[in-house]
Amino acid sequence: MSIWFMPYTLENVREFTDIFLVKHLGIELVELGDDYLSGIMPVDDRTRMPLGLLHGGASCVLAESLASIASFLCINPEESHTAGLEINANHVRGVKHGNVTGTCRPLHIGRSHHVWDIRIKDENERLVCTSRMTAAVLAGKASRSPAKTSKVSA
Repeated sequence: MSIWFMPYTLENVREFTDIFLVKHLGIELVELGDDYLSGIMPVDDRTRMPLGLLHGGASCVLAESLASIASFLCINPEESHTAGLEINANHVRGVKHGNVTGTCRPLHIGRSHHVWDIRIKDENERLVCTSRMTAAVLAGKASRSPAKTSKVSA
């Protein structure tokens, strides 16, 4: 049984990444399951720190982006919207090149908040970062929903 509010497809959800920070970092959504969302991010000059390793902040952007999109997919966007409250991350392994894949799964989906577990792995399936994000569910339609915003041309 799916946790999503509507029967979204990966193609529908990819519209959310056509703009904003995720586009600038090259994040791409790659899989939408019944209870998870996965995306990849390149480890390149956009996402590395000067020492040549994946920047921890870039890992946090991947984690929060996946969890934020997943939270949005769980609500009725005509009645409420979500906003990130807290994110934490433990950086376990350095990565110099290639891609990393993040997978986000719910720990709690409630009426007032959602808690997500995000695991980021390298191309050899080794854990790079583990993160947890909490999102608030707020009453009222968002002034700019991801689905409407992605239709706007720059």
